[in-house]
Amino acid sequence: MGKNWLEGVEEEYDVVVIGSGLGGLTSANILAKCGHKVLLLEHHYQFGGLATWFKRPGKHIFDISLHGFPHGMVKSCRKYWTKEIADSIHQLKDVRFINPQFDVWTTFDRQDFTRILVEDFKLEREQVEGFYTHLRQMNFYDDDKRTTRELFEEFFPGRKDVHRLLLEPIAYANGSTLDEPAITYGIVFSNFMSKGVFTFQGGTDVLIGKMVEELERNGATLKKNVLVRQILTEEVDGKPQVTGVVIEGRTRDSEPDNVMTVRSKAVVSNANVVTTVKKMVGEEKFSKEYLDELNAVRINSSSCQVYMGIKEGETIPNIGDLVFTSDAPVFSSEELVDLHTTSRTFSVYYPETRPGTGRYTVVASLNAKMVDWENLSDEEYEQHKERLIEESLVSLEKYIPGVREKIDHLEAATPRTINHYTRHPEGTSFGTKFEGLKSSMELPEQVTGLYHAGSVGIIMSGWLGSMNYGVITSNKVDKQIVAMKAAATGKPVA
Repeated sequence: MGKNWLEGVEEEYDVVVIGSGLGGLTSANILAKCGHKVLLLEHHYQFGGLATWFKRPGKHIFDISLHGFPHGMVKSCRKYWTKEIADSIHQLKDVRFINPQFDVWTTFDRQDFTRILVEDFKLEREQVEGFYTHLRQMNFYDDDKRTTRELFEEFFPGRKDVHRLLLEPIAYANGSTLDEPAITYGIVFSNFMSKGVFTFQGGTDVLIGKMVEELERNGATLKKNVLVRQILTEEVDGKPQVTGVVIEGRTRDSEPDNVMTVRSKAVVSNANVVTTVKKMVGEEKFSKEYLDELNAVRINSSSCQVYMGIKEGETIPNIGDLVFTSDAPVFSSEELVDLHTTSRTFSVYYPETRPGTGRYTVVASLNAKMVDWENLSDEEYEQHKERLIEESLVSLEKYIPGVREKIDHLEAATPRTINHYTRHPEGTSFGTKFEGLKSSMELPEQVTGLYHAGSVGIIMSGWLGSMNYGVITSNKVDKQIVAMKAAATGKPVA
């Protein structure tokens, strides 16, 4: 008989959190610190969602995600997690862009980026500063109909090279395109441009491990290898209200005690918002108007990765921490996600990224679309994965000649891989497009006690966006639970 992953799960909690991405982890931690009884469930064998890692023979540890986020992560981790976590966040010093239009090294902070735009791209300083000022003033609630393409043409008309430098890193960070709302670009770029790009020193495994320890210190119950089959509701005053979840432990056995119902006052879903509504709750619980808007929500793009493990004892030179490369003559949102794109980013993990290991790893990331991968035969699928690996090696050898001989582990991941491990529809790396944020935020108006946190809307994607959305959601859940407890006891809300 397999392990009982449901062991220790109680029959009732104040809130159940579905999924342990950074949005789910942060929501669970804040609610636990508020004194609520929290159960966090993860269907995978590791916590973290796409903020995760895997190990391979040869003592290799690979981080899944592109290792870069804004300085705001320091403040959020210190406030909502621990000082120890915040103090382990360090700036990436070398960000590179190599393409037919330019070859640039930058620390990607405002001062250095401005210098490059003025000295190398021959822009007027007032023009650059005016662009920054405009972005800082952009507001999520403004009725701004401009696309990012129109924004760029307004400030830097005809400068395709400048447009590329401005958008390319953000497109890799959250799936942005030239033809999406300018607000989705402006807020994210401003976050990065304050002080540069940062990463967690020690690796994702250390980060998630520290988060799990903090959750457990705060009294939360965490269970992995547990799948949520259904979110349960009942009619209260003419409106559906969350009553709990049906859960199932991951096992090969079909034992009766492998499935149980857990009651709860609220549910926070860190799954995709479309999956939450259509598969976990059921469309019949939602209004036609809401479903019409949800059906118009577009799933964001996905990505491919090629993981390259450098042999123990071998070294590679410093070519930059993040290296954005492309053979495309100009930036194209379509080329970036094409099955045969030449655009890829190398995330280089030097020994200081994981102190004490002395190891190097390189991860090539390519944006992608599930439609190009989902219908391939098994043979075709393996052929394209091998092509990804070979093309990435050829590209990397331009910057590290002979690196192929120093690598002893190679493997590729695709949108199908992401879908398998995360259950994200279409294997999305970045949740939904911009319009998904409204559907996410309006969930509790449709079903009392049902909330969402995670990568939804381009503004709320990436590590920092997902974490901060978890903060916003947890505050709403806290108010509801406090009110429900007060109503049940007859005591006023503090």
